Amino acid sequence: MPYLLALVLSIFTLTGCQSAYYSAMEQVGYHKRDIMVDRVEEAKESQQDAQQEFTSALEALSALTNFDGGELETVYNQINDKYQDSEKAAEDVRARIAAIEDVSEALFEEWQDELELYSSAKLRRSSEQKLRDTKASYKTMLNAMTRAEEKMTPVLNTLRDNTLYLKHNLNANAIGSLQGEFSSLEKDIQFAITQMNAAIAESDKFLQQLNQK
Repeated sequence: MPYLLALVLSIFTLTGCQSAYYSAMEQVGYHKRDIMVDRVEEAKESQQDAQQEFTSALEALSALTNFDGGELETVYNQINDKYQDSEKAAEDVRARIAAIEDVSEALFEEWQDELELYSSAKLRRSSEQKLRDTKASYKTMLNAMTRAEEKMTPVLNTLRDNTLYLKHNLNANAIGSLQGEFSSLEKDIQFAITQMNAAIAESDKFLQQLNQK
């Protein structure tokens, strides 16, 4: 609960009074472009964290399928912790993507408006082209991030189902039932990680292009 409250507050902070926030940041020399770079970096890091949590959850379930005795409730607690960590990591990814969308909207709107300030037609055309290129690169990156985020949901649902089933059936029969789902879950997690790697690569590409502007 404290985590969810902090997440809600952070999202409100990012989206509730953004124009005033951006204005205040610009007063101290921290512009929308700088904020975007930071948020893309943070989103990339959150995806890397999510990869680690998903992999850790998969490893915990893998150990469960080879369970050969001992305290099953202890194993359940470990798996539940991994699931909770994975869910938090996924929520962080979603919040970071929302933050990027917010600052990008403000940045591109400002850029578009400022095109009217040019007196040189040549410089304006050049700036318009850079705006189009940046928007296209941004869209590619955002689509990659969104695809990766969407792949997290079915994985989390399966992790939750497996965790709940184990909780409700702390016996050897439960392990036998979960073994049948493990290979499917493993494929889903590996595919989600592949999507995250693609999104991370697009983030790096976008940042490189943005830093050349």
